[in-house]
Amino acid sequence: MANETHYTKLENMYLSGAINQSLYEQVAITVSHKKAVITMPVKPEYFHAGHSLHGSVYFKMLDDAAYFAVNSIVQDTFVYTVSFNIQILRPVKSGLLRAEGELKFLSKSLFIADAILYDEKNREVARGTGNFMKSPIALDETIGYLL
Repeated sequence: MANETHYTKLENMYLSGAINQSLYEQVAITVSHKKAVITMPVKPEYFHAGHSLHGSVYFKMLDDAAYFAVNSIVQDTFVYTVSFNIQILRPVKSGLLRAEGELKFLSKSLFIADAILYDEKNREVARGTGNFMKSPIALDETIGYLL
């Protein structure tokens, strides 16, 4: 049960972030052991001049899913994204996006996670890999880590 409480606190921390409350208010997250899934509807506010999803949204969803897959096993501190590489595979203009992150490697000081972004037709639209490290920031209520 302790892990379920940790996952719920991480989900609440994510949803309490200012960016998710102001820009991405319909975002949802589920955290489990070494995995995270984030969903969000596509809105025209997220488009660039070419009338499709801006790359920053692809990045945010991939990074967030990979990040929370890592933090699912780190129960004492906030982790940092050290580097993140993405490949955008196709444009998105509508529907519901789903990012699935999974922890792939861990050592004493480095975590590597992959994430895949899918459109509402379950087509892969982007993928990414990130490197993460523990930070000195404690997981506590001051950063929204609460029930």
